[in-house]
Order: sequence, then structure tokens, then C-alpha cells
Amino acid sequence: MAGRLAAVRERIADAARAAGRDHTEITLITVTKTWPAEDVRLLAGLGVRDVGENQDQQASAKAAACAGLAPALSWHFIGQLQSNKAPSVARYADMVHSVDRASLVSALGKAAERAGRELRCLIQVSLDGTAGRGGAHPDEVLRLAALIAGRPGLTVAGVMAVAPPQEPAGEAFARLRPVRERLLGEHPGAVVMSAGMSGDLEAAIAAGATHVRVGSAILGHRPPAPLPH
Repeated sequence: MAGRLAAVRERIADAARAAGRDHTEITLITVTKTWPAEDVRLLAGLGVRDVGENQDQQASAKAAACAGLAPALSWHFIGQLQSNKAPSVARYADMVHSVDRASLVSALGKAAERAGRELRCLIQVSLDGTAGRGGAHPDEVLRLAALIAGRPGLTVAGVMAVAPPQEPAGEAFARLRPVRERLLGEHPGAVVMSAGMSGDLEAAIAAGATHVRVGSAILGHRPPAPLPH
């Protein structure tokens, strides 16, 4: 695991150099979905500070099991989120990457207020309009940002996207850049661009990603240990 993590960090550094960027401005989120809390603890020992999860049931259990590592760890919820899961997610997540509709903004806002926490929200942008994959239409981003900014307990942090599988990632991420720029024009603090995974992080960094979400390139493909831990 240490070797794979080092290799991914080197890939990020190389991609940043090729793009004329400083690698220290790029945050690596290690995606630990389906893997047990013990692996999260091992990763924390290797210097990982940002952990991504896409299912609340697993994420909430792991966050509780790793509570002793707080505040060193930041938990990122990166999967599609049902509004009824918002109260649970608001208790442990520091950043939610998949905000894509008004009803979810409302649910997260209420949950964050009740939990007494501040949630940083990324608006997930659909780059191809495919139903079922999550993401708001680019034209809806500013409206959603205004709703987020109007809710106590929520902060507009930026945008997130997943490259569609049927086209080159670089072309898809290039379409995200103007969406991000429009958002920054109205919300200067919304600097996060979450894009890029194990197979396309270089293209995302070239397009301006500040956060990349990497799972298999670090944790490998061996069958995960049974959950819960």
C-alpha cells in the first residue's frame, strides 16, 4: 500500500509539473469505499489526511471507528446522496462532493444546522447529461450555489465532475473549466475543482483540478475485507 500511495503521489507531482502547477495545491483524496476501517488507519499512518466514501452506511461506521484519528482526517462524501441520508452524512462529512439538486441542499442545510457543523458543498456537474449518473446541468450550477450560500451550515466550496466513459477525459474536464470560472465569478471562495480518478487524474490536473479521488491505484484490486470491521 505504501508503494502504491507513493506512486500516485509521484503521478500527481509529474502531472502538476507538466501543467506548470505546484503539486502542493492538489489534494489527494484516497477513496476507501468497501475497505475496512483498519485500512483507513493504515493510510493515516502513511500520511493520508483526506478519505473519500460513497455509501453512508459504510462511511458512518468507519468514521466512528476512526474517531480517535480526528481531527487529522477529513471525510469526503463522494457518492450520489439520497436526501434521507443527509442527517447521517452531516454528522461526519467535512465535504460533500455530490450536491446536484435543490431538495438535497435543503436536506443538508437542515441536517448541518441540527448537527452544529459546517459542511463544505461541491456542486456535481453532469458533463454528458446521462440520467442516473448524478450531476446538475451546467446551467443549474449558479442557482444551486445561491441556494447553498443561503443556508446556514453550508458553504459553497466548488464543483465536482466525473468524466463520461465514452470520450477522452481531457475533453470532458475542459468543459468543466468554464462552469467553474462562472461559479468563481459569483462565489470567489468556491475554489475547489474535484475531478480525476485512478485512470484520468493527469487529465484532470491539466484541466485545473484541485482535488483528485483515487481508490484502486492505492488500495489495489484484492477482494476487500468484510464489512463491518
